[in-house]
Amino acid sequence: MTHTPPREAPLTTDTTGTTAPDEPLDLVGIGIGPFNLSLAALAHPLTHLRTAFYDQRPHFQWHHGLLIDGTTLQVPFLADLVTLADPASPWSFLNYLKTRERLFPFYFAERFHLHRAEYDAYCRWVSENLPALHFGHQIDAVRWNPEREAFEVDFAQLDPDGEAEALGRTYARNLVLGIGTTPHVPVPLRPLADAPNVPVIHSADYLDHRDRLLTADRLTIIGAGQSGAEIFLDQLRARPAGREGLHWLARTPAFAPMEYSKIGLEHFTPDYTRYFHSLPERVRDALVPSQWQLHKAIDHDTLAAIHDELYRRTLDGGWPDATLTPGVCVRTAGRVGATKIELHLDHTQQGTRTRLTADAVILATGYRERRMDTLLAALDPYVRRDSAERPRIDVNHRLVLDPSVTGQIYVQNAETHTHGVGTPDLGLAAWRSATILNSLTDTTPYPLPTRTAFTTFGLPQAPPAGRTGTVPRQGSTLVPRG
Repeated sequence: MTHTPPREAPLTTDTTGTTAPDEPLDLVGIGIGPFNLSLAALAHPLTHLRTAFYDQRPHFQWHHGLLIDGTTLQVPFLADLVTLADPASPWSFLNYLKTRERLFPFYFAERFHLHRAEYDAYCRWVSENLPALHFGHQIDAVRWNPEREAFEVDFAQLDPDGEAEALGRTYARNLVLGIGTTPHVPVPLRPLADAPNVPVIHSADYLDHRDRLLTADRLTIIGAGQSGAEIFLDQLRARPAGREGLHWLARTPAFAPMEYSKIGLEHFTPDYTRYFHSLPERVRDALVPSQWQLHKAIDHDTLAAIHDELYRRTLDGGWPDATLTPGVCVRTAGRVGATKIELHLDHTQQGTRTRLTADAVILATGYRERRMDTLLAALDPYVRRDSAERPRIDVNHRLVLDPSVTGQIYVQNAETHTHGVGTPDLGLAAWRSATILNSLTDTTPYPLPTRTAFTTFGLPQAPPAGRTGTVPRQGSTLVPRG
């Protein structure tokens, strides 16, 4: 099969698609997930700001493999793309309902947490109506051009089959990276997950394989987060009583509930984000894994639904054929015969080992921040790094670059090591987008609150010797915010 070489596209495009070869855009976004979609929505009314956002996918798509019937977001509907920065925005979830003539049904439903499929539909509505978004564009390289004082962004325009049909370049004074996360497959299971026709499936692709997985006599689910719980419940409900054939494994010491108390949720406020950013690197690195129940555990209602379903299956006597085992790590894995998968397990508390055979395995093992190194390879000499060779990121979500680079590179959902557990949280999307736009424009198109939590995260700094300090008000943080 022969391939026609891609044609050259116009060197630079503005938000309307017309050529503008000499004038760099003010901001180019790479990736169009919820976070960059939020930024594009809040940037839209800033008519003086020339922007363009690119994504290689043909259209917006959010966790399509986990839009299981009945599943909901773990944040309230106010955590849409814009409301917590601009409640009057035309891109709010409530305005989406208005355009669909669904405000009254939503009002009477009295739902605070959206169905996951409804959030996906809302984001698709924004993406289909918001200008400056360019799907089907794959970013190939980013360079700094000192003569233009702008970033060069090379892209390939893709046809419906994902083949490059045109090449182009645009220039931007500033960039924002929202390239998202990638499914994480534990090292012992990678050979099986990569092998063709082996039913080891990451949860990100669950719905694509659901019907096939329901035919597996023995199904093992690995991972004790929300995705693992939802898949276990979905499979449990769909399987006949007494012949469930399910085994749910977790590395954590328990199938633990999410910390969802109102004071606990203040870890997802701008106050805590600023406090976390002010901490020494070694302290931040120790905090993140210790806070797993803030964002990697299981919703209380999901745990209750699992227990209710298991209990219902005992009413006629006997126990369901479903085993839940926490505190277990997969040491190695391999094939047994033509169709079986064998997992070699270690129990971390007992210090014991065993083997488990399954017909299929689902990896609800989460996601990792997508590495920026390949995309930013040409900029590597300019990027300042911490002691672990991670990019340094300032409080306004900007990469710390060599002063010779006068443009800014902002990041979205790539800064857990500097901004903490709220980084991937949808509830901070609008606030972070507003912070970026305020920083980018050096103005305040979106005034933001100076205080967002009742909790005081840390002690105020003592005044220098010989000076009398003032007593801080309740809610002050460790580091002055000026």
